[in-house]
This record gives sequence, C-alpha cells and structure tokens, in this order.
Amino acid sequence: MLRDAVRALAEAKIAPYAAAVDEEARFPQEALDALVAGDLHAVHVPEEFGGAGADALATVIVIEEVARVCASSSLIPAVNKLGSLPVILSGSEALKKKYMTPLAKGDGMFSYCLSEPDAGSDAAGMKTRAVRDGDSYVLNGVKRWITNAGESEFYTVMAVTDPTKRSKGISAFVVEKSDEGVSFGAPEKKLGIKGSPTREVYLDNVRIPADRMIGEEGTGFATAMKTLDHTRITIAAQALGIAQGALDYAKGYVRERKQFGKPIADFQGVQFMLADMAMKIEAARQLTYAAAAKSERGDSDLTFQGAAAKCFASDVAMEVTTDAVQLLGGYGYTRDYPVERMMRDAKITQIYEGTNQVQRIVMARNLP
Repeated sequence: MLRDAVRALAEAKIAPYAAAVDEEARFPQEALDALVAGDLHAVHVPEEFGGAGADALATVIVIEEVARVCASSSLIPAVNKLGSLPVILSGSEALKKKYMTPLAKGDGMFSYCLSEPDAGSDAAGMKTRAVRDGDSYVLNGVKRWITNAGESEFYTVMAVTDPTKRSKGISAFVVEKSDEGVSFGAPEKKLGIKGSPTREVYLDNVRIPADRMIGEEGTGFATAMKTLDHTRITIAAQALGIAQGALDYAKGYVRERKQFGKPIADFQGVQFMLADMAMKIEAARQLTYAAAAKSERGDSDLTFQGAAAKCFASDVAMEVTTDAVQLLGGYGYTRDYPVERMMRDAKITQIYEGTNQVQRIVMARNLP
C-alpha cells in the first residue's frame, strides 16, 4: 500500500517536473510541496514528535519510489533522515523535541555537514572549530558538498572541540540557517542531481547555545559514523530507484522500437541485456531491504551490510542506466529521453556518503 501510494504521488506530482528541474538546475519545489502534503518528506521522524514513525524499510521504499522518477527529489526524504538522525540517535530529549517537531511538520529540512575542502574520505581530518565560551560555542570553518544547503533550515555540523584528540575531539551541533554568521557558497555545477543544490556552508563566528550540542562533547565523530551505517541504506534505495526507472523506460522503448521488421525486444541480444539488468536490480533490492531490516533491529553486522548495500546498489545503478542509454541507441543520448539524466544521476551514488572504494574498506574491516 505504501509503495502504491508513493508511486502514484511520484508519477502525478514529481515526474512531470523532473526534466525541467534537471534542465534548469532548480530546486524541485513541486516535489517538496507534494511530499510534505503527503507526509512523505521525513517519514522516519518518530510519532511522538508528530512524525509518521516509519521504520527503515518503509523509509527505503519511499526514497526508492521517488528516485524512480526523479533522483534530485529523492534527496528530500533521504537527506532529511541523514541530517536529523544524529539528533535522534544521540540528542537530548529537549533537542529532539525542538528540531524533530518542525521537521515532521514540513517547516524546515535538515542537512548534514561533515565533509570539508580538505576532509572528504578522511572526515576525521576536519578543521572546523567549535570553541566553548560561557554558555555558548563559537563555530568557525567551511563545510563542502552539503546537500540542500541554503534550502534547509537546520544543519547537523561536526566540529573540532579538542584538536589534540583527532576523531575523539570532534563534537556535533545543530546550527540554524538563521544563526548570525551562517552563509552559503554558490551552487556547484554538477553532472547530475542538478535539482538538489550542493553548496559550501560558511561558519563565521557562529555563536550557538551550548545545549545545541548533540550528545556529549567528543562523541560527534562516533555519532556521524553510526548515522552513516543507517543512512547508507537510503543511498542504496536511491540507486535502486534510479536503476528501476531506467529499466522500466528501456523495457517500454524496446517493445515499441522496430528494426528489421520487428520490435527490437524480440532480439535475443536485447533480451539478455534486459534480463541482466532486471536480475542485478533484484539482487540489489534484496540486499538493500535486508540491510534496512538490520538497521531497524540494530543488528551487529549493520556496518558491513549497509556498506555492501550502498556499494552494490550504486554499482548496479551505474551499469543499468548505462545499458538503458545503449538500448535507446542515439535517442538514449539525447535529453528528449530520461535515461541520460538517470545515467548522470546514478554516478553520484557511487561517490557520496562514502565512495565505493571506502565502502570496500569498511566491508573488509567488518567482515561477518
């Protein structure tokens, strides 16, 4: 029922704008409005804060179905979870109430600020500082590659509180867009997911109350990594949706397109391509859904399974979308058809929330 409801909404309210959102590199406001109206913009928020209280699998299904028609729009529910999960996992009850309530209502999105210009895969090498000053912390630094920056009202920011302790000297804070000293860089000009703004976040003597720290001082990096164990699965879901959308479109096309007097779907070479695409998508789906179940239960092998799902599903998405372009031939290479957009969108799923090379390191260190 959930899948049917999200698919109907995505096809009616999000799909019609997907090409224009990509072409104009603009935020998909229509998608946000539709998702908020359907209470699907942040389904993971617990019911006690006015949220839908969806479990990890339901959240995955929402993201997958939105990504099937528009990858940029699927980053609304995905990044709302990424940005707010540190608060849910480690924040005080007062902090949860303060920020989960407006998120559930649709009064503001949440972004996640971990990466920096010189700290990507080596996130522990960050330089953003948070210095205690009485009842406040003063933050200074630059965060890079921040999804939905400028659009979101709330930001989970990782900053160094004790430079002598490396990862154990990093703390997490909630910063608001309206805080004095918060500003944003120009939107990045990207290959794909053009409807989801990616910008730098500048923190210039941003003074915030000490009670906006998420958890204890020095626990921020551990919270950030624990968050990614859960949210990598949402990127697997996004990749899965992109791949499914590409297969669905290619399947319809090869049945209509005639060459040599018959539909090209009748040729064995084309059938083999479609079979491989469908098989790999189904394998990715099973891995992703199993990882979502582990996320919900908090299983001990979640770190391995989350990394495996993200890595495998994103590799499948890149392969399937490339094959979909091939199946459409010259048409696939034009912007008149959606598969080239899906191919461009798929690429980022192999890179963000930890590159697939880093996922393989994570898996190797956490072999079950």
